[in-house]
Amino acid sequence: MSCTTLLVGKSATIDGSTMIARNDDSGSGRYDPKRFIAVNPADQPRHYRSELSHVSIELPDDPCRYSIVPNALPGRGILAECGISERNIAMSATETIAVNERVLGADPMVELQAAQGEPGDDDYRPEVPGGIGEEDFITLVLPYVRSAREGVRRLGELLERFGTYEANGIAISDVDDVWYVETIGGHHWIAKRVPDDCYAAIPNQLGLDDFDIEDAFGDARNHMCSADLVEFIRDNHLDRGMGSGGSGVWRAGTFNPRTLFGTRTTKDHIYNTPRAWYMERYLNPSEDWDSPAARYTPISDDIPWCRRPENRVTVEDVAFLMASHFEDTPYDPYGSRGTDETRRRYRPIGINRTGQMGLLQIRPYEPEANRSVMWLQYGSGPFTTLTPFYTNVRDTPAYLRDTGAEVSTDSFYWTSRIIAALADPHYVSNSNAIEHYRENVMSRGHAHIARVDAALRGATSAGASAGAGAGAGHAVSCADIEDVEGIKHSGVRVDTPVGATDDAASGESADCRTACDALEQANQQMADYLRSQTQELLSKVLYTSSNLMRNAFAMSDR
Repeated sequence: MSCTTLLVGKSATIDGSTMIARNDDSGSGRYDPKRFIAVNPADQPRHYRSELSHVSIELPDDPCRYSIVPNALPGRGILAECGISERNIAMSATETIAVNERVLGADPMVELQAAQGEPGDDDYRPEVPGGIGEEDFITLVLPYVRSAREGVRRLGELLERFGTYEANGIAISDVDDVWYVETIGGHHWIAKRVPDDCYAAIPNQLGLDDFDIEDAFGDARNHMCSADLVEFIRDNHLDRGMGSGGSGVWRAGTFNPRTLFGTRTTKDHIYNTPRAWYMERYLNPSEDWDSPAARYTPISDDIPWCRRPENRVTVEDVAFLMASHFEDTPYDPYGSRGTDETRRRYRPIGINRTGQMGLLQIRPYEPEANRSVMWLQYGSGPFTTLTPFYTNVRDTPAYLRDTGAEVSTDSFYWTSRIIAALADPHYVSNSNAIEHYRENVMSRGHAHIARVDAALRGATSAGASAGAGAGAGHAVSCADIEDVEGIKHSGVRVDTPVGATDDAASGESADCRTACDALEQANQQMADYLRSQTQELLSKVLYTSSNLMRNAFAMSDR
């Protein structure tokens, strides 16, 4: 997938949450419809078989519930793309990257090998399954781990055992940590923790530019990697350091993975580095980015993987960047600066073939039951809006869930696609309506989440008071409460520890079921508002664009 990723550590966000976001972009000329679904433990496979690579993997029998945004149509496997589990672990997979020919020669990709001949023939060769990839990662990792660090380790073990057939970057986060994993050839991998006060801007390019090998093989506080990485580098002469004798990587303690494993091509300067440049230009605006003396330009190969932002990052910052198209530069395809050539020179971040963008936010100040929110949008970023939904649910609103192959305005995905196609030729004329739509939905989303959170906190406080009065050591069920949105809660306890249960059949506590009921109702209300606003925008864009058709004629008989 030709995607863009933005990761933000907890001390770099406005509210102390961790944030991971990624545009899920289809390949050129292809558009993959998306849907938002919940995967309950009973629906999780125990015997997994990849549709693309045919690899078979036995899975543990204790998955947790999780919500994902997979492809809506069959044929390419699950492709979960992004998700958050009930344990408040988030995962986004994948950012397609590239490794150089030296790496591929040393550790080839594990690709599916089709059967040759017919069974029984002397020259028959049975099928050889390939490794795991974007189709599989979230399904194989997310429902089984209890921390981001554990997720990195499980993913690494799977890569070492089964291999992969493509080069990818994978983000995994929890309430404290944001980790980024990059695959190196068929079986090797490296992972780095985003510093708490930093963001990481990642286009389709191997991005890590500083790796502490001693930490990875020591305490592994901020770095992890495959067990034989040092030997892999040494035995295959991948170290490009100018030191003499022995392994320069090991002797120095750190190395630049981008230099050892990555690519540096003309295509990168058109497709990748300009996106990293623009994201960092936006988040560190006081620096010189545009003059002839600028330290970094759109074609710089050494743009840092992560940096400390000048201001704390907001949801709106992420929304803007993931939909951006080089605004206020000569490279904006919708702008008036520069020339026709410059305005088409670089690949924008927000492009026509984005299927969905998920901003996965895990908030430390809320109880576990409602700690995680997925800000979700479908379609091309410049023409749609992020909307927040709770992820600790057993089902999701039909407007975002029931995407089908048939184009329909009953679907948020298809309506967003229609709006984008209608508005794009008349971007400026439609921009005010789209701006007001985005403002209405996102402001309503912030207010809605705040009200629901407050209602659930009230339930917890009431339950705690009741519990104290009864001599209990923890919160108990509280009386019915109703917030201003009309959400009813009957004995909601949002502080129930993960894994607590009083129902052997479902594996779920009564308090957890009640909290899920409230969050599902909250999601439905948000989806209803989103649908009304999206239909209104469609009407406005259709009217404006109809008036601007090439066959328009002002004179009429009435």
